[in-house]
Amino acid sequence: MKFIRFDSIGGASGDMILGALIGLGADRETVVRELDSLLPGHFTLDVAECSSHGIAGIRATVSAPEADHHHHHHDHHAFREIRALIESSALPEAVKTSSVAVFSLLAEVEGKIHGKPPEEVSFHEVGAVDSIVDIVGSCLALHLLGAEGISVSPLPTGCGTVRCAHGLLPVPAPATAELLTRGLAVAPCDEPFELLTPTGAALLAAWPKREIPAGAEIRRVANAFGRRELLHRPNLLRAMLVETAQTAGTEEEVEELSCNLDDCTGEVIGYLTERLLEAGALDVWTEAIQMKKQRPGVKLCALARPADREAMLGLIFRESTTLGVRIAPLRRRALARSEEEVTTPYGPIRVKIARGEDGAVLSAKPEFEDCRKIAERCGIPLKEAVRAASVRAGRDDF
Repeated sequence: MKFIRFDSIGGASGDMILGALIGLGADRETVVRELDSLLPGHFTLDVAECSSHGIAGIRATVSAPEADHHHHHHDHHAFREIRALIESSALPEAVKTSSVAVFSLLAEVEGKIHGKPPEEVSFHEVGAVDSIVDIVGSCLALHLLGAEGISVSPLPTGCGTVRCAHGLLPVPAPATAELLTRGLAVAPCDEPFELLTPTGAALLAAWPKREIPAGAEIRRVANAFGRRELLHRPNLLRAMLVETAQTAGTEEEVEELSCNLDDCTGEVIGYLTERLLEAGALDVWTEAIQMKKQRPGVKLCALARPADREAMLGLIFRESTTLGVRIAPLRRRALARSEEEVTTPYGPIRVKIARGEDGAVLSAKPEFEDCRKIAERCGIPLKEAVRAASVRAGRDDF
């Protein structure tokens, strides 16, 4: 399982978070290609090496060509338009969901501040193009790294005042201050600037939090710098890619959440299933049951970590018709799993490998998405791509 740990010494803006994730290995070309299908020709994403206060790192700069800026402002303006733009795109489903979640959090706090419904909040303050690139780009980068969640240090917000469309306001700006109430801690700081931006705060607040367990290993470290030079410290956001080895033979506490449904359509249940998995459920399944008076019904079950219980319950109550959810504590034992990339005659394919207590490979499962892309690109049957990956992983049992 992979997580990202963010430690903010200076700032945390959308640009810095995106830069940090690219620094950890999210492919810049892929990020630009996907964003370009969303906003063709409307932005540039520059990633350059730089150093500050004797520390080397990278700085990502998102810019929107000025000529387009004004016309684009009226293009994707309100939250509902940005949401429609993202949802109709070809981005991976998980990335759509997390990007929309970040935007809806921003819209919700802006709406609360200005006293209007989230649907009508427009992103003039953030700059529509910049915020779309920062938010969707960061959600995509997190997805490309395979991270299931993040852990965040207390965040320096800066102090003093910030000038914005509404005149002079205290730092942190109103939207940032409101976002800090969503589970982010602050650190004291004497820099008279706005260090934590609304976009940065929204990303860090909306992404699922994971405590990093003992025995986790740090795979990579990246330093991302903001644009402004600070007075007493580097304007630095450090990110670490952390992987927890699921050691064989250890048991973990999980919960099964279940409810009986007799008036929910299959489509609604299917939609809820996807949402639960995206929100971190370990598994979701349905069982056909007979209810009172032998009415046919569906039992929906979700397996989740105790830390994710509230998110799961919120989704089930919001998306289904149930009036109650049962919570049963369980223990589970899982095989140690790792992901390896194998080279096949058609290109690289990721394979999930499960090992027993003695370290022997018990199963190897090629990543479906990788196999599908290769099958489409090379014009071969899907099962041939799967077979090629399995052979290279040392198990030809397909």
